[in-house]
Amino acid sequence: MVGKKKVQEYDERIQQALMVLEQVSEDNTTPRNIRRAAKESSEALQNKAFTHGVRASNAISVLDDILQDPNMPPYTRVKLWNIMSLLEAIKD
Repeated sequence: MVGKKKVQEYDERIQQALMVLEQVSEDNTTPRNIRRAAKESSEALQNKAFTHGVRASNAISVLDDILQDPNMPPYTRVKLWNIMSLLEAIKD
C-alpha cells in the first residue's frame, strides 16, 4: 500500500504533467497526431479506474510511441521528455 504522503506527491506529479499535456494538445504549431497523443495521454492520467502507477505507465506508453515522430517540433519533444521523467517516478 502506498502511503498518504506518496499519494499526494503522485497527485501533484500527475497535475504537473496534465498542465503541460494540455499546453501541447492546444498548441496549433504542433502536428495534429502529436496533439491527439497528448490528449490521449492526458485521459490515461485522469482515469480513476486505475492506480497511479498504472495511469502513469499508460500515459508513458502513449508518449513513447509518439516521440519517434520526425515531425515533432524540438520544443514539444523536450516537454514530453520532461513529462515522462515526472511520471516515471510514480510507482505502485
